[in-house]
Amino acid sequence: MNKQEIDARFVSIRREAERRAEHRKREAIPTIYIVMSTCGLASGAAETKHAFEEALSHKGIQARIVPVGCLGHCYAEPLVVIDHPASGFPPICYHQVSAGRARVLVGSYLEEGDPVLEYVLGAMERSDLIPSVMDFPRFSLEQRLVMEHCGHIDPDDIYQYIALGGYSALARVLASEPAEIIHLIETSGLRGRGGAGFPTGRKWSLARASETGGNIAICNADEGDPGAYVDRTILESNPHQLLEGLAICAYAVGATQAIVYVRAEYPLAVQTVKRAIRSAKELSLLGPGILGTPFDLEVSVFEGSGAFVCGEETALIRSIEGRRGMPQHRPPYPVEKGLWGRPTVVNNVKTLSSLPSIVQKGGSWFRAIGTASSPGTAVFSVVGNVRHPGLVEIAMGTSLRTLIFDVCGGIPNKKSFKAVQIGGPSGGCLPESFLDTPIDFDSLRQAGAMMGSGGMVVMDEDSCMVDVARYFLDFTQKESCGKCTFCRIGTRHLLNILDRITKGDGRKEDVELLATLSEDIKNGSLCGLGKTAPNPVLTSLRFFLDEYEAHIKEKRCPALKCRSLTAYYIDLEKCARGCEVCVGCCPVEAIFTTRGRKKGIDQKLCVKCGECLVACPREYDAVVKVSPPGLAPIIERPPDEEKSVGGQG
Repeated sequence: MNKQEIDARFVSIRREAERRAEHRKREAIPTIYIVMSTCGLASGAAETKHAFEEALSHKGIQARIVPVGCLGHCYAEPLVVIDHPASGFPPICYHQVSAGRARVLVGSYLEEGDPVLEYVLGAMERSDLIPSVMDFPRFSLEQRLVMEHCGHIDPDDIYQYIALGGYSALARVLASEPAEIIHLIETSGLRGRGGAGFPTGRKWSLARASETGGNIAICNADEGDPGAYVDRTILESNPHQLLEGLAICAYAVGATQAIVYVRAEYPLAVQTVKRAIRSAKELSLLGPGILGTPFDLEVSVFEGSGAFVCGEETALIRSIEGRRGMPQHRPPYPVEKGLWGRPTVVNNVKTLSSLPSIVQKGGSWFRAIGTASSPGTAVFSVVGNVRHPGLVEIAMGTSLRTLIFDVCGGIPNKKSFKAVQIGGPSGGCLPESFLDTPIDFDSLRQAGAMMGSGGMVVMDEDSCMVDVARYFLDFTQKESCGKCTFCRIGTRHLLNILDRITKGDGRKEDVELLATLSEDIKNGSLCGLGKTAPNPVLTSLRFFLDEYEAHIKEKRCPALKCRSLTAYYIDLEKCARGCEVCVGCCPVEAIFTTRGRKKGIDQKLCVKCGECLVACPREYDAVVKVSPPGLAPIIERPPDEEKSVGGQG
């Protein structure tokens, strides 16, 4: 088919989308957008939606409720945007909208016209009436390409996506030659967003050149990093952008079969993508004869079992084939011999979701964003000790300082920044001196970290870097498939050493042993899991050696995190007579009453849970945490206390 015929078929679909959008606009009734992705639901969005429905029904107010995906501002969930045309106000974003607040908003705003400013996060458009969220750093410093429509459209309504230009890139691609599309992607400089950063256009070119035939395209949505949820959010919020990108990829590489590999632990994402596939097939945007062309593409969803190593493409392919997910030696590479022996292109969710805008706006446009070696944007899930955690999309080249302090608000509770762990469990821990490092593939790699799949953990002064390294190594060690001796056994030895150090049993030779063993594991492992697993250890040794030495030489944890190296005691000068708060919260009855009617802690019974520190009234602050444990003064339990219950005489 020629371009005119393809355009004619697509125009009819787009007109229907525009007709529906115009109909909604003409209705001029309030529209309530409720964030119903996993983060919103976990914060109570389902109860909020139910409260809106009940209140609207009770008051007889006509309004439309639209469930949308994640806006990225997870710190403010449940998020609700109300567009009330008759009020004279622009669409308003409300934060932390509980069921009770939902009822207030219906009565005060939708019925009486009072926008209830104390619940407002900001206006979604610039206005003289209410400050706009677009002027806040959390919004204004972002540059959204992949997440442009997330949180603004109903993921189950394909027409909303089409009305915003969705699937027009696919229509344009179908009227072009595959070689033209591959050249466009090569020109754009797009690199794989799954972590490795391999040039996408080059991968496609290798697959297209294969003479085997029967090519397959796979979307890798096996996101398993602790604290990372970028791919899941895109699948839940705008699945059609991913499917459009997947179809573009399949057309370019000559694939007639495509698979979305997503872990079964993401049930909402799985069901959302399945519904999106059905909707696209109904409009001939997927399936046989897309838009009347000879191009067929059958798309299916494969639910993975949750193995972290299946994020590696050869392990992912074995998993689809029904075998144990274990990485394979390369060559041959999947683009030569992949799933069922056929040429296979595996791209990440963010990579595929970048394609529609590149096709629409051109490779040069994409090249102008980011840096010369890392064009485009990066999407991160920022978690940990930061004021405004959530999803952030910024241009490549933005510094870590700008992202953490300007976009995400910095460190809460007047604490100081200590480190950022970037790139998932295999990423590196970078100290304050690296805050001006640009966020791009090459700069992060040079710093000892990696882009990864988008996880970023911010840590404040109270974080123990030895324990952080132990935590992430514990994860990667458990997720090792066991194929490589260095990965299977080496990471176990690394973890044993770190366990000993955090328990006060470290030896002076442990630092050198950790460094040597880490290098051996990197050099001797087959896949990226083993090669990068020691990164948290190596970077923490490099930048926080003093903490290791304190643990080993002084048997002390400077951050007071390692339980075996800390102790709690009660300052008798601050303790209030007769206050029994700490007694009631102690799970092992380690707190007793002294002869002076104040409290003491039996160090032999104390399990160092810290509940007494939390429970002690702030006006007293009598509970003290120290390291090493020997700093805690020993207070003898009176004889008449030994048989008491709950520590009371």
